[in-house]
Amino acid sequence: MTKDFAISLYLDTRRTKSSGKYPVKLRVFTPSPRIQKLYSTVFELSKKDFESIWNTSKPRIENKELRSQMQAVELKACKVAEKLTPFTFDQFEKQLFRKAGDGIKVKYHFERAICEFTKRKQIGTASTYDLSEKSITEFLEKSLRRSYDKLSLLDITPSWLLDYEAYMTDKGRSLTTISMYLRALRALFNNAISEKEIEKAYYPFGKRKYQVPATKNVKKALSKVQLRRLFGTKAQTPEQQKAKDFWFFSYACNGINIKDIALLKWKDIKEGRIEFYRAKTRITSKGNLKLVTAYLNEFSMGVIEKYGNPDKEADSPVFEILENGLTPKEEQSRVKNFTRFINQHIKNLSIANDLPGQISTYWARHSFATNSVRNGASMEFIQESLGHENISTTQNYFAGFDDEAKKEFADSLMNFD
Repeated sequence: MTKDFAISLYLDTRRTKSSGKYPVKLRVFTPSPRIQKLYSTVFELSKKDFESIWNTSKPRIENKELRSQMQAVELKACKVAEKLTPFTFDQFEKQLFRKAGDGIKVKYHFERAICEFTKRKQIGTASTYDLSEKSITEFLEKSLRRSYDKLSLLDITPSWLLDYEAYMTDKGRSLTTISMYLRALRALFNNAISEKEIEKAYYPFGKRKYQVPATKNVKKALSKVQLRRLFGTKAQTPEQQKAKDFWFFSYACNGINIKDIALLKWKDIKEGRIEFYRAKTRITSKGNLKLVTAYLNEFSMGVIEKYGNPDKEADSPVFEILENGLTPKEEQSRVKNFTRFINQHIKNLSIANDLPGQISTYWARHSFATNSVRNGASMEFIQESLGHENISTTQNYFAGFDDEAKKEFADSLMNFD
């Protein structure tokens, strides 16, 4: 079978080193597409020495050790490349420049994933993987008395995973948290298998092995009666009023989440509506981005007028939650703080008026979906309004029909007019 790469050692004579010699590079070439990359090595040689050591079939005795070292570098590169089907420079570089044995180390895969998510500005996902790694480290060191640095993918078996779940349960961690951390670990395994780091036979997840706990989706919607009561309440503090205004702004604008509210620009407001792409799907669904359109009513336009940024340049944020020029981590921190602010004060307002004390910004999105369906909207309409790719995701937002609606339906069954 024809190789889709060629690897050789090459004397780069374009520029001399301070030693007066030339660097020896590892040259990797692919014919389709035609790409050549040069990678540094520790070797430096003159033209004459390179010829007598490398470009000869019988090097002198004093040069044999250096030639062996150079051959080892070339051989390692060839072995890495031969494992890759198809060959890609990205995977080649990842595997070539790591320490021996890193390919099956859990620490290596977590660090690489966290780095990749951070680079792609998926700060929330990077944070989840970081928390998962810290949890596993704690389990190993406190429960098993083992070093996390030495943990390999081969050490993680169905039995190991059951022990971890039991440890987390004993600590009072919820099944939702356990599931979130283990899904991150499972994703690392899937990546390692796809990159041929380990054989599929070592995969510890799935039927007849270990299954990640599937948590039941808790419905988080307020009924129409509860929404009316919350909307009509009088806030006791300016903070409660602001939290209430933004909670209902989210509800009124298709259940837009707080991060997307924070990212809204003045150019996104067009003739009585806002148009935006969800931050969550800008990376995960690039090939099928869905433009979300939410029409503004009198209330939502009032919130924009009340809290809107005085700087109305097209690329300026609508609300002063964020500002241009922030790093992804700074954006994430600002959004988390603002979400925490809303949750704290809407909860206090809700409890004071005999409404659910678990209320949060998530409830605004779920309430929009549930009450829209109860008012006759189709699931496809809600899917489009929420910007979901799959309708099954949308269905998880629906909290079902309330007792009043069920009673009205039962009473109508005998109405034959």
